[in-house]
Amino acid sequence: SSSPRRVPRSSPPGVRDREDHSLGPSPERSGPAGGRVEVPASRRETFPGGGAVNAHDLDEVLQRALSRLALLAEVTTALGSTLDATEGVWRVCRILVPQLAEWCAVDLIEDPDGEIGNHLRRVAVLHHDPGALPPGVITGPLTPPAPGASGPMNRVLHGAGPLLITDPPEPIGPPAGDSPELLGRVPAGSAVVAPLRARRRVMGVLTLARTAEREQPFDPDDLELVEDLAHRIALAVDNARLHREVRYTAEQFQRALLPDLPRVNHLRLEGRYAPARAEAAEIGGDWYDGFLLPTGNTTLIIGDVTGHDMRAAVAMSQLRNMLRGIACDRQEPPAKILERLDLAHHLVSRTTATCMYGVLHGPEGGPWELRHSSAGHPPPLLIGPEGDTHYLEGGRGMML
Repeated sequence: SSSPRRVPRSSPPGVRDREDHSLGPSPERSGPAGGRVEVPASRRETFPGGGAVNAHDLDEVLQRALSRLALLAEVTTALGSTLDATEGVWRVCRILVPQLAEWCAVDLIEDPDGEIGNHLRRVAVLHHDPGALPPGVITGPLTPPAPGASGPMNRVLHGAGPLLITDPPEPIGPPAGDSPELLGRVPAGSAVVAPLRARRRVMGVLTLARTAEREQPFDPDDLELVEDLAHRIALAVDNARLHREVRYTAEQFQRALLPDLPRVNHLRLEGRYAPARAEAAEIGGDWYDGFLLPTGNTTLIIGDVTGHDMRAAVAMSQLRNMLRGIACDRQEPPAKILERLDLAHHLVSRTTATCMYGVLHGPEGGPWELRHSSAGHPPPLLIGPEGDTHYLEGGRGMML
């Protein structure tokens, strides 16, 4: 039936069952608004009223729980939409301020495996009122906390927390730009300082503060929420760093496979490898090559294995080496060489690839002739002595 299902008499006033998806007061129910509701014994510690709780109080508890779940979901979405740790942290700060706090700061340890507190960097600090943040509070490298310092920052860096600060010290003066401690430098009525912990390592610190003007200061009930937020931030930062390390390793591997082009008396060979767009610096199976055949002719090769990961780079190295071996052994026309490469490619990889293979020959001083064939690759571009250009459209074939 499309009509709402009525709530049984045992349901608390103001709360509909799960199918109605409503948490507001129900006009369909009658009964006193201040009725008492029995709470199961397993959940009584959640409610100060013990075994019975006012229905209005239950509504408040549920609304608060839903608000926290919505906040966690929003933060998770923000963190999951980027692999840039700094950008992800800033997105989270813009969510937490002012929903949860008047200002927040995130400090990261740039070398989590090094000495605790060293290489600390403030990657984000945000106040709901831009003019209220002292000019000395900036992002950038921080001075490590003094050994044995009792401030919340140093305690959290050494594994404590999350810490609830109910009576932060009054600001004592303009904060130093590289000072790690913000409490006592930036006005706050209450605060929570939590470690960013992932894989049993402290990776940084999350500081959330509410000003004295806010009616509801931070209390012990907020610690679990902030701890969850800090854990999600830490996991996202850790994943971003792992991604960066893997990408760097793959980039170095790919660049190491690119050849030193041969020196030919009558030719100058130049190669350049760069991403098409700066923000899309992905690794993968792109390669170029050039080498001398036993006949003295010069090969010109460019290709691309599909994919943007280490597997594509490995497949590229296999394909390049097979092409070198086939070309040196057979010395056949380019189309035949690519045909043999296609047959051999099936033995080592299931990925697809494109390749342009050309052979340049001619006497020193010219004229030279380029015989080429393409397996699904864009055609080579010929640039004339006067700067005129045109694509060499012939010799097209299917991808490998």
